[in-house]
Amino acid sequence: MKHTKARLKFICAAIGALFTATAPIQSYSQEAQFRHVAVVVRPTLDSLIMKEDTDGDKKITIDDPHIPGTNKGNKRFTLTSLDGKTYEVAGTYYLSNLLQALTLAKDEGIDTTLIDGSEIFAPPVERIANSIKNLYWQGLTRRIDGNGLGKIFTDTKTKTITGLNYVYVPHDDGLAKSYFDSVAISRPDLRMRVVRLPKKITAKYVEGLNDSAGILSLKMARSADGRIEGAPFVVPGGRFNEMYGWDSYFIALGLLQDGKVELAKSMVDNFIYEIENYGKILNANRTYYLTRSQPPFFTSMALAVYDFLPRGAATTDWLKEVLYAAIKLHDDYWMGPTHLTSTELSRYYDDGIGPPPEVEPGRYQHLYEEYGKKFRMNAGTFEREYLSGKIRVPTLDKFFTNDRSMRESGHDASYRLQNNCAELVTVDLNSLLYKSETDIADIISKDFGGEVKLKDGSLETASSWRKRAKIRRVLMTKYLWNERRGMFFDYDFVNQGQTDFVSATTFYPLWSGAATKEQARLVVQNAIPLLEAAGGIVGSTEVSRGPITKDHPQTQWDYPFGWAPHQMLIWAGLKNYGFAKLSRELAYRWLYTVTMNACDYDGTIAEKYDLVNRSSQVFAEYGNVGTRFSYITRGGFGWTNASYVVGLTYLSKGLIDDLDRLIPPEWVTER
Repeated sequence: MKHTKARLKFICAAIGALFTATAPIQSYSQEAQFRHVAVVVRPTLDSLIMKEDTDGDKKITIDDPHIPGTNKGNKRFTLTSLDGKTYEVAGTYYLSNLLQALTLAKDEGIDTTLIDGSEIFAPPVERIANSIKNLYWQGLTRRIDGNGLGKIFTDTKTKTITGLNYVYVPHDDGLAKSYFDSVAISRPDLRMRVVRLPKKITAKYVEGLNDSAGILSLKMARSADGRIEGAPFVVPGGRFNEMYGWDSYFIALGLLQDGKVELAKSMVDNFIYEIENYGKILNANRTYYLTRSQPPFFTSMALAVYDFLPRGAATTDWLKEVLYAAIKLHDDYWMGPTHLTSTELSRYYDDGIGPPPEVEPGRYQHLYEEYGKKFRMNAGTFEREYLSGKIRVPTLDKFFTNDRSMRESGHDASYRLQNNCAELVTVDLNSLLYKSETDIADIISKDFGGEVKLKDGSLETASSWRKRAKIRRVLMTKYLWNERRGMFFDYDFVNQGQTDFVSATTFYPLWSGAATKEQARLVVQNAIPLLEAAGGIVGSTEVSRGPITKDHPQTQWDYPFGWAPHQMLIWAGLKNYGFAKLSRELAYRWLYTVTMNACDYDGTIAEKYDLVNRSSQVFAEYGNVGTRFSYITRGGFGWTNASYVVGLTYLSKGLIDDLDRLIPPEWVTER
């Protein structure tokens, strides 16, 4: 990778990283002599933890200090085999690999096991990719059925004041209702209550479920042997134990790369079910998400799966189901009255009532304190009075509408959207809708001869959808493109002007194909220097985020943090417009950050990273999902897993070799 002036600022930091990072350099215990070593599992594991986990967090990481005057924490461990031979394992990365192997054996109830040196000393890229493919996807797979509910009900978000676990089924899904009724009878240990939703679901009805929130059913099907089971899906991980809207698109890309085509297809099938029964792809399949969706990646996800399916009548029929659902989602929801604005572009909007129930405790404490003072009552009293409807506060109602709408965007929280999301037509949403329109046109054109009749008898043509996409593209240039700054910005249709918040979403039109070649060139020229950090593309600039104070706390989607979906969209968008070399460089930066943290922190694959410091040790808002586990991570984090296996496809073998040796991006020469 050739140095440019914009990257010289990283050189000093890179020199420090070169000498302080725990690079996986081969231990002198010599892998060639360390093939299959038989050990007693529990005593070896206990000894390893006692010696090397000196900070007591049930991991072996670079943060475990060496205890002066002892050999504890010196990152060297002597492994004794059953025949009395000894083998040394040295270095954080190798010791954590040994910890993981012993933990797996213990959890499987094995008393003695063979430690395979080729696994313990595996190059990190190979080990991480294999763990994702062979362990993490399985660990994150769920089903909404009798066999899967036990795991889902362990989630703290299912707890209710009644102590019951609620399963809600659509009004017209008789199969799901009878099935879950039978599960409730046969599995009293699940403490399960089954509720049929009304035919028309209103925001008021959803508000009334806050004390009895529950999981929503997804697609059910009969297996080959006649059993009814839920269609499987992959969850993000950690506290996210349900099927999420936009996470699922990126997860599917990873599944497809790893050959898990049927699982990715099953996730599309679950989304078709949601569109047909809930009117949208839900933020996630829980009751308090019934009033909002998430960014619309449905056609992109379905077409990615379609590319891996065998051609034939069954696949064509499936694609037609996708098409029907995609048109319904686009026209009824995203172009419906709550989302279409006076600009003829769309906004994010959630018409739910009051604070979103899924937020962490104390999230709105400062607001209740502020308003409590105005009403001369303490925060707790004000909160109760407001939520019961005894006090009407229109400005607080507006805040919660914007807050909920921001959550539909998936970017919760960001100062780009924090207080005015419902008043913005955003670059990201309209880029995604442009992509949906062109996808629908392509499906009708390529697979159905240019026109297709829908279930209601109406006719859809490829030309009409191309016209719709063309109109949106013109409107995006009119409202969202800033010629002077050479970037895309959100548009405030209430105050009739662009915002000036510089966000990674300025690259979305490159991913969707909505940008002209000249616009793409200018975005690269102007946005890359502002948003590129040591570890990839940050969510926003520091200036746009603003200074961090008690009243202006750090938000997780802004500087200095970066997220897998932004990286993946930007790599693809740059490649679309001929910036393949830059996409490789950015992919390497991100993969280096993920790899280094996995080596230093016991295999950690995190939800998000501080890309300025290349660190997974992030504590903004909800903390960092994927970093909290004991001894071994069994799931990583969904879209970060996907970004890893997809990101590797952007790199040459030479770059992957450099990544294995943890060569910082600033020192890499393009192969």
